[in-house]
This record gives sequence, structure tokens and C-alpha cells, in this order.
Amino acid sequence: MARVTVEDCLRQVPNRFSLVHLTAKRVRQLREGAPPHLASKNKEVVVALREIAAGNVYPVSAEEAAQERAEAEARERERLAQAQQAMEAAQAAQARAAAGEDEDDSEAEETDEQ
Repeated sequence: MARVTVEDCLRQVPNRFSLVHLTAKRVRQLREGAPPHLASKNKEVVVALREIAAGNVYPVSAEEAAQERAEAEARERERLAQAQQAMEAAQAAQARAAAGEDEDDSEAEETDEQ
């Protein structure tokens, strides 16, 4: 693609307002270190427009975004619950090990006294 035009992008995005928002969002992602979908030596805004025109980047509806966010939050809650359970299990094992050491020490003292 020699030049990217607004018309090329509007084939993928319903209107100019959405195109501006999608482009700005993708430019921010690129500037924050997201890998580009197309190899190009252009500035981030041109890369973003080229990606949109090529169909590599597309808008997501509010409902889809909310659903993805809810799923991500549920996965994170589950991950945190598993981490909490693992931490509690480790603490319980440490407590049992410490209690076992105390019992061994008290038994050793009793045999020494006899």
C-alpha cells in the first residue's frame, strides 16, 4: 500500500468519528510498546491507519468490551483466590513443620533429663 487514505480506512470503520478514536487508541498502544501488525518505518499514526485499512485493527462495541472486561476480571479473581489458597496452604505447612520441630525438641529434652 503506497498511501493510506481515509477512504481506505472507512471501508473498515463505520464513520470518521469512530476512525479518529480507533486511530488514537492504536497510536497510544504503539507508543506504549505494542508490536505493530505491519512492518513500516512510518510514524505511529501512519502505522495505525495502515493497520486499520488492512483490517488488522478494528473497533469493538461497548457490549463486547464490557463482556471482555467482565471475563478478565473473573479470571483475575479466580487467579487471586488460587494464590490465596496456595499461600494459606504454605502457611499451614510451615505451622505444622514448626509444631513438629517443637515436639521433637521437647521429646529430646525429656530423654536428656532421664
